[in-house]
Amino acid sequence: MVLLDHGSGGLASSRLVQEIFLSRLSNPILNELEDSAILDIGQQQIAFTTDSYVVDPIFFPGGDIGELAVNGTINDLAMKGGMPVALSLALILEEGFSLDDLERIMDSIARASIQAGVPVATGDTKVVPKGKADKIFINTAGVGIIEIRFPLTASRIRPGDKILVSGTVGDHGATIMTRRQGLEVPGQFQSDTMALHRLVRDMLELSGENIRCFRDPTRGGLATTLVELAKKAGVTMEIAETEIPVRKDVAQTCEILGLDPLYLANEGKLVAVVAPDVADELLALMQESHLAPEPAIIGRVVEQGIMPVVMETAIGGKRAVEMLTGEPLPRIC
Repeated sequence: MVLLDHGSGGLASSRLVQEIFLSRLSNPILNELEDSAILDIGQQQIAFTTDSYVVDPIFFPGGDIGELAVNGTINDLAMKGGMPVALSLALILEEGFSLDDLERIMDSIARASIQAGVPVATGDTKVVPKGKADKIFINTAGVGIIEIRFPLTASRIRPGDKILVSGTVGDHGATIMTRRQGLEVPGQFQSDTMALHRLVRDMLELSGENIRCFRDPTRGGLATTLVELAKKAGVTMEIAETEIPVRKDVAQTCEILGLDPLYLANEGKLVAVVAPDVADELLALMQESHLAPEPAIIGRVVEQGIMPVVMETAIGGKRAVEMLTGEPLPRIC
């Protein structure tokens, strides 16, 4: 039986992919399980990705399901070095869905597309009977051109590398949680949704092959992303709790509710694993960019140990960081 946990991006999702999907669809491209597939078209490489958006609520502080779909698809391309050239857009609408809300979402999609410089090139619309969907679901696909001549992949991670994050973690997940539940908590919660392809381009132009890989820590949050990278690379990542940027209101709300911000979704942040001698210059670049609020070097890569990810806590102890188990926040994207 499929559970909400299977869509969390954590351990249950990983098992579903391995046992149900890859066991039947296995091929060298799909087996990489990256944010985008890399395809060779003649002498050119392209990045190709697809994603679906079912977030609840569909409107939230800082964005909506439409903006999220555009930015999220662009980011999946960018994490593999793909500079986006076009998107597809498919809508599944529930009978009775407000036309005013549909227009509002389409206006948001148009703005996000123009701001990113990435057109919606093709699309589709389906309407299902009332009760057979929840207002609106969006599916997207994206194509991007690969201009670099080296792979951005976890297999290039080496001991000594540094781990960077482009800004505060957990903002999107905390925003969705507080808005969905109507929680009266202090703070100005706002989703971090934004397109990151220009930031990725600038980082690659500055440091090139010294960047090992990028990932966007969406479902499952920063913790799950780091565990996945460490396992693929066959290394251990050591991170410091005091170096991980978390907004004060997000941290306080998580403490009240018994949640960990490291497992909350992000929709406008990236993780970069880089060679140690370029970490400071990349951090400086991010500090000057409006696309990277409060960037930080949060840890380093060491030889493989007992656990994939180990965190030094604020009080000086150490604890293992695991993949997300369970589903603390269903339908965050």
